[in-house]
Amino acid sequence: MTERAPLTRKPTLSKKLSAIAESATLKVDAKAKALQAAGRPVISFAAGEPDFATPQFIVDAAAAALHDPANFRYTPAAGLPVLREAIAAKTLQDSGLAVDPSQIIVTNGGKQAVYQAFQAVVNPGDEVLLPAPYWTTYPEAIALADGVPVEVFAGADQNYKVTVEQLEAARTDRTTALVFVSPSNPTGAVYTPDETRAIGAWALEHGIWVISDEIYQNLVYPSTGSGQPGDASALTRAVSIVEAVPELAGQTILVNGVAKTYAMTGWRLGWMVGPKDAIKVAANLQSHLCSNVNNIAQLAALAALTGPQDEAEQFRLAFDRRRRLIVSELAKIEGVTVPTPLGAFYVYPDVRGLLGREWRGKTPTTSLELADLILEEVEVAAVPGEAFGPSGYLRLSYALGDDALLEGVRRMQELFT
Repeated sequence: MTERAPLTRKPTLSKKLSAIAESATLKVDAKAKALQAAGRPVISFAAGEPDFATPQFIVDAAAAALHDPANFRYTPAAGLPVLREAIAAKTLQDSGLAVDPSQIIVTNGGKQAVYQAFQAVVNPGDEVLLPAPYWTTYPEAIALADGVPVEVFAGADQNYKVTVEQLEAARTDRTTALVFVSPSNPTGAVYTPDETRAIGAWALEHGIWVISDEIYQNLVYPSTGSGQPGDASALTRAVSIVEAVPELAGQTILVNGVAKTYAMTGWRLGWMVGPKDAIKVAANLQSHLCSNVNNIAQLAALAALTGPQDEAEQFRLAFDRRRRLIVSELAKIEGVTVPTPLGAFYVYPDVRGLLGREWRGKTPTTSLELADLILEEVEVAAVPGEAFGPSGYLRLSYALGDDALLEGVRRMQELFT
């Protein structure tokens, strides 16, 4: 019998997944935490995560749910009916859109909702307009749907907000969808009602799907005034694109969740809202992908949405105070331009004025090199602009304690003097 030659062909990995980059924000945050665990006094502005504890009444609701055996079994893949009803009520209140609970899918965090939204509406080769700076996950989620992200950049001179003219210049006959985020991660920018209306009307005219990420919609701050309850200027809010252009609801998917408003990042509870046909295909995907979201987390989210909002408002006021502090302190660094964010909990300074200059014997030429310099020299972690689009910027989250925030910025002030 003739012996067979050993096979030389080796098994390969998925080309699609191999092309996906690790989340830059999580990578920087993990590096900062590793240094902290090693005893280094690192102050991290990297993570988009509130430093507050989840309100106790939400924790209590989860604890009570653990005593009901019904929660230990499979439940509808699209979510508990009572939670979907509560999400419908929130969508009407905060986004101005009346939806049936059947138009809602509860997901494992907002990130899964983003993934499923693109999977539902993007076909191979479709182009998705992606205003930049953008959250690091969007282009990867588009690529996983075999779509092509088309960046449309707006700098600090535009307060990081794209215009209809820019979108129209980027539109082609392959344009299928637009990503719309207000308030924005990473910039904290909030589109005005008129700006939102103009973009929505443009998308409606051209039959373009809108994926609108509203995860930060309850974290909006006044441009003037005290920000305290009762101050008229504190009534500022982010107007949903479907409220600005109601006719757009038939081609819009809203993604949202409890993570940011209620300090529930680790609970992994988000949702998507949209037209029934899009929700149907996304629900079919989820039925095979993960089935139902953890029932205990779902009941905790129900408590968050239907319970008292006092603590969530205190979180917002604390973020507003920190926002004012970090903007004022960063503005003291010569070469740094700091547009004032009106939402979320990020500031996105333009640091191009610091590049090409020598700092402690080093001359960074990119914001990636600058972020490395800041971490090495003064043990402060920030995410470089390359994670969100063009170089020349840094993202700093102010969702950390007031003392740490001030100390971190003062270290940077000392470095750049």
